[in-house]
Amino acid sequence: MEDVASLSFLAATIAASWRLAAPLMFASIGEVFSERAGVLNIGLEGVMLAGAFAGFAAAFTSGSILLGVAAAVAAGVLVGLLFAFFTITIKADQIVVGAAINLLGLGLTAFLFRAYFSSAGKGIEIAKPVDLPWLSDLPFFGEAFFRQNAFVYSTLPVAALAVFVLYRTSFGLTLRAVGEHPKAVDVSGRSVALYRYGAVLICSALAALGGAFLTLAHSNQFVEGISSGRGFIALAVVVFARWSPIGAFIVSLLFGVFYALQLQLQAQPVLFLPYQLFQALPYVMTIAALILVRNRVDTPSMLGVAYKKS
Repeated sequence: MEDVASLSFLAATIAASWRLAAPLMFASIGEVFSERAGVLNIGLEGVMLAGAFAGFAAAFTSGSILLGVAAAVAAGVLVGLLFAFFTITIKADQIVVGAAINLLGLGLTAFLFRAYFSSAGKGIEIAKPVDLPWLSDLPFFGEAFFRQNAFVYSTLPVAALAVFVLYRTSFGLTLRAVGEHPKAVDVSGRSVALYRYGAVLICSALAALGGAFLTLAHSNQFVEGISSGRGFIALAVVVFARWSPIGAFIVSLLFGVFYALQLQLQAQPVLFLPYQLFQALPYVMTIAALILVRNRVDTPSMLGVAYKKS
C-alpha cells in the first residue's frame, strides 16, 4: 500500500486529471449553453462519437490534426442541426430525439469505421504535449499544469469565453431569457427558435470537440463507443455545477481526478482487486453526484418550459 500513498502516485494522478477531464469540460460547457436556452440535449454521447470519428477520419486521410479538429466541429454542427430541427422546428420530444441521436452516433460511426478504417492497420499521430520552459520542470505540479497538449490548454479560454458570452453580452442575456421567459423574448421581437438553434449548435460543436480530443489527443485510433458514457456524465456535471460554465469546468476536473485515479489504481500490483471495480469509479461518482443534487430546488425554470411552444 506504500506505492498508493507515495508522492509519485499522487503526482501522476494530478498530472492525468486535467487531461482526462478535457472531454467532459468541452461537452458540459456546451450543454450549459443548450440548457440555458431551454433545450435538454441528451444526445451528447452521439455528438461526441461523431466528433471522435470525423476527427480521426480527417486526420488519418490528411495527416493534419487541425483538419481533424475542423472536421470534428463540422460533424458536431451537422448533428446539432439535425437535433435542433426535430426538437425546435418540429417540436418533437427532446428526450426521444436525443436518444435517437445517441443510437445513430453509435451505430453510424461503428459502421463507417468497420467499412473504411478497420483494416488500415495504423493510427494517427496525436497532439504532443507543449512543454513550457522552466515551468514544466517544476517538481510535482510541473507535468500537471505546464506539460499538456493544446486541447487541454484550450479548455481555459473556452470556459472563460463561455462566462463572458453568457453573462457579459446581449446575446448571452437574451439566450438565458429564452430559457427562462421565452414569451417575453418573443414579444420583444426576437426569434426564440433562432437563439435556441444557436445554443444547440454551440453545444454540439463543443461536444464534438470533446469527442475529437479522444482520438486526436488521447488515443491514436478510433474505437467503437470510444466516448464510454462521457456524454451522459457531462449531463450530470451540468446539474452538479448548477448550470455554470466555471462550475462545469471545476466539476469536470473533479471527475477527471476519478478517471486518473482508477487508471493509477489498476497499475498497482499490491491491490488484488478486479480492474473492473476501478473502471466503474467515475460512473459510481456520477450516481453519487446525482443523489447529492436530487432535492435541489434551484433547477432553472428553463427545463420546465423546454417542451412548451413559444
